[in-house]
Amino acid sequence: MRLVHADEALVVVDKPAGLLSVPGRGADKQDCAWRRVQADFADALVTHRLDMATSGLLAFARGAAAQRQLSIDFAQRRVRKRYVAVVTGALPCDVGSDAPWSHIELSLSANWPRRPLQRVDTAGGKPALTRWRCLGAGPWPHTLRVEVEPLTGRTHQIRVHLAAIGHPIVGDTLYAPPELAGMSSRLMLHAAGLELMHPCDRTLLRLVSSAAF
Repeated sequence: MRLVHADEALVVVDKPAGLLSVPGRGADKQDCAWRRVQADFADALVTHRLDMATSGLLAFARGAAAQRQLSIDFAQRRVRKRYVAVVTGALPCDVGSDAPWSHIELSLSANWPRRPLQRVDTAGGKPALTRWRCLGAGPWPHTLRVEVEPLTGRTHQIRVHLAAIGHPIVGDTLYAPPELAGMSSRLMLHAAGLELMHPCDRTLLRLVSSAAF
């Protein structure tokens, strides 16, 4: 797990795919990014999470005051998170980092009979908004490399939203068809950018991590 940034109030790491962000239930689910960070920074506290299958930038606060400020920033949407994914689909007309953003606005709720899955629920779900654009062709035929920004923070939001518009993520064993889920040994979703105000001096930090795919 690569250390990206560390100071008196903030630690940011590059979490590998397949590692929990925080401990799960059971003795076999205690190894996680938080525990590994605490081995070097004993005062590290959780501020947000990535799915176990997602790789990329994960931030921890050092101490209660920093955690409180970062929690406020996340809740008030002051933190900008950028992801890169590989999805199925044909190339659209507009491609590249200058292409206009498309928006997905679909409410989500827990799929209780199939937990931990989430589902689109326009009647009773919580509002969820994601924007995305195509960066170019993906590494397999009929796939795309896309840039995604969740503007809200619902569970599995990016995965459900992309699948709902016909662009499921390659390697997604929860929301992609079996033939697409089996194309990759990992979920092709990476937290590539994190932009936030430092919890103490409030300077703007822009952190990046290149996707391995």
